[in-house]
Amino acid sequence: MAQYKGAASEAGRAMQLMKKREKEREQLEQLKQKIAEDNMVKSNIDKKFSAHYDAVEAELKSSTVGLVTLNDMKAKQEALVKEREKQLAKKEQSKELQLKLEKQKEKKRKEEQKRKIASLSFNPEDEEEEEEENEEEEEQDDAPVKKKKLGKNPDVDTSFLPDRDREEEENRLREELRQEWELKQEKIKSEEIEITFSYWDGSGHRKTVKMKKGNTIQNFLQRALEVLRKDFSELRSAGVEQLMYIKEDLIIPHHHSFYDFIVTKARGKSGPLFSFDVHDDIRLVNDATVEKDESHAGKVVLRSWYEKNKHIFPASRWEPYDPEKKWDKYTIR
Repeated sequence: MAQYKGAASEAGRAMQLMKKREKEREQLEQLKQKIAEDNMVKSNIDKKFSAHYDAVEAELKSSTVGLVTLNDMKAKQEALVKEREKQLAKKEQSKELQLKLEKQKEKKRKEEQKRKIASLSFNPEDEEEEEEENEEEEEQDDAPVKKKKLGKNPDVDTSFLPDRDREEEENRLREELRQEWELKQEKIKSEEIEITFSYWDGSGHRKTVKMKKGNTIQNFLQRALEVLRKDFSELRSAGVEQLMYIKEDLIIPHHHSFYDFIVTKARGKSGPLFSFDVHDDIRLVNDATVEKDESHAGKVVLRSWYEKNKHIFPASRWEPYDPEKKWDKYTIR
């Protein structure tokens, strides 16, 4: 620490200034921590789609009571899917920004430890000028006392103070990260996957179609219906709204997309929901805590068949998909 050689009153003022700046630094650190906590709270709003899916399901149910046209249903489903994607982007962006801020904070903390004792916020040249003035005052008793203002020391670290340029740089970085994340997700959604499914009318009829990861269950059922109509007469007059998709003993709503289950690594009662090819005998290993890419073929079923046979196995095991519900063990009974 630089030694101050001026009058005792000036030294006292310098110490008060140091205390004041230290207090301002603490207040700013508290404010930055509060902002970071607020960002973490916002990022948890849509944690694993839980709260968001509840709102989506509630809104979808309330807006589709009674008879609803297929076009209206599609429009509502597309709006809900877009809203979910925006919240995913905000979540990922907030995490990356928080990580960068923590790294910057740690770097500043290490620099502060190396410095150990911050220098006083005045210039050494001003000290020499004040000493010369004091000598002149002693020689000239009649001269009035002249007070010299303390100047700013460019060596003092002011990174903890508000800085408009730094805030603009952070905002620019945040926007770049958001755009980069969205491009990456769009690339993932455009990737093709092979979906193995079985049309179930009491016995299985296995088929395979290719879809994009961003396609919804409704898009998949429309494609499956085109494949199945030529072999099953009961499907020739059926529409997509009359079909159900059963994956790992869970009834999947039409507005979900394959991308949703892939990014969240969702699980079902008897296997993973994020894998759509088929490996037999997965349920011989019933530990869901060990991630596997093995899964059963999803079932495409007419609603009318399900209503008549839901008390009989395997339909008796099926239940609506709930993102809040966790499956610690895969089961078959």
